[in-house]
Amino acid sequence: MLPTSPKNHSHPGLRHTQKWRGRIGLCLVASLSVLAGMTDAIGFMATGDFVSFMSGNTTRLAVAISDGDLGLTLRLLILVATFIAGNALGIVVSRIGGRRALPLLLCIATLLCAAATWPFEAQLPALLAAIIAMGMLNAAVEEVNGLPVGLTYVTGALSRFGRGLGRWMLGERRNGWRVQLIPWTGMFAGAVLGALLEHQLGIKALFVSGLFAAILGVASLKIPHRWQLGYMPR
Repeated sequence: MLPTSPKNHSHPGLRHTQKWRGRIGLCLVASLSVLAGMTDAIGFMATGDFVSFMSGNTTRLAVAISDGDLGLTLRLLILVATFIAGNALGIVVSRIGGRRALPLLLCIATLLCAAATWPFEAQLPALLAAIIAMGMLNAAVEEVNGLPVGLTYVTGALSRFGRGLGRWMLGERRNGWRVQLIPWTGMFAGAVLGALLEHQLGIKALFVSGLFAAILGVASLKIPHRWQLGYMPR
């Protein structure tokens, strides 16, 4: 269940609207998490580097530093910095586009398709394009009905679910913690799909990710703009 504000209990219309805004928002979260998982699996299998899982790249960076591997250290520093730049660019594109999902997702689709067309021999530019796209993706949804969600990382979602489970075991009945499994499930399903696609297409499987991003962008036109304003970062 999604959290509701106390005043909505006396306004059935507002409560109904909030319920549907929450449901649509969580469907969007699930779909975008599938996109993130698919892209991360394709990128990882094709290049050996994570596209959206910067916690993994950070751990690899620390190990590379301890091993004195300057080449890998520089590569991973570039990947992490690129992800940060992608997040910043996502906010800029979101604001320029009137905080609508379509312009943002079309930019993401373009980057993913560009990455898919890059010659495999020169992996780094394709990898960087995909990482920028995944950084930008985080600007698509930040919260649903006041509930924080993550799209390209699920450690926080699992942690919030686990803490909610602990409170439930103690008899506390708070709302919202169960839905934290939605981004995890979406990312897991997307990663499975991405792995299967990469086996068949290699890095060109990013074309599928790009097409999926474009489809989600077009589908987002059906979501009222005032709802999108509530989903996206301020």
